[in-house]
Amino acid sequence: MLDLDQYSALTFVERIDFAEDLAVFRFRAPAPVDFTPGQYATIGLVDSDADRPLLRPYSVASAPGSTDLEFFIERVDEGDLTPRLWELEPGAELWMRKKIVGRFVLDTDRHYHVMAATVTGVGPYISIARHQQRALQSGKRSTPHQFLVLHGASRSWELGTYHDELSALDRETDWLSYVPTVSRPWEDPDWNGELGRVEDVLRKHLDAASFPLDQTAAYTCGHPQMIDKAQGIFERAGLSEEAIHEEKYFVER
Repeated sequence: MLDLDQYSALTFVERIDFAEDLAVFRFRAPAPVDFTPGQYATIGLVDSDADRPLLRPYSVASAPGSTDLEFFIERVDEGDLTPRLWELEPGAELWMRKKIVGRFVLDTDRHYHVMAATVTGVGPYISIARHQQRALQSGKRSTPHQFLVLHGASRSWELGTYHDELSALDRETDWLSYVPTVSRPWEDPDWNGELGRVEDVLRKHLDAASFPLDQTAAYTCGHPQMIDKAQGIFERAGLSEEAIHEEKYFVER
């Protein structure tokens, strides 16, 4: 059974669909939620007639310190939770474990950061970028970390509104470069950006960024095949093992 003292009730606000199986979910907490950008929250539903609550971990895309929480979620039709999330109506109640956890956070010992993601794996990077932007705007930070974000999907619409947000940061700041790429351009004829999977274009943009390796951290989040291949690229480029971080969203069988 669920120990309610360890959980907060969330109110479902809205779902923004990018594709039939991809959407941003927005929830509202009763009080501002503090966490380290890049961490994940455990959210889900509680059935009075079930033996155990139905809970899953999702990376938080929103910045800390707000009552509004955002998650980029892929629906798994054979899954237990996500099909039910798609059935929610605004105002529905969910539960979130009060303690948001995870070690996939910014390596603050390094100034330069290369971030590779597949589809929903961009969520932690969105939180990190939003947090830095707010810190710079408020004067809490004066020297920004430098980010190179590579974001891959099969088709461009699967990049969602994050494509627009990161593209705007690329144009408007000197601290973030954004490289979106699609791997099925024949299904997306209007796309005129990079072509291929993230690992196909990673080395080119890593080399072009010219980040000093001894001050650079690398991050991979999303599909395990991308993570394994990208980490090999980072290692061959000369990054040390302790400078490479990963967050796999599922384990291949």
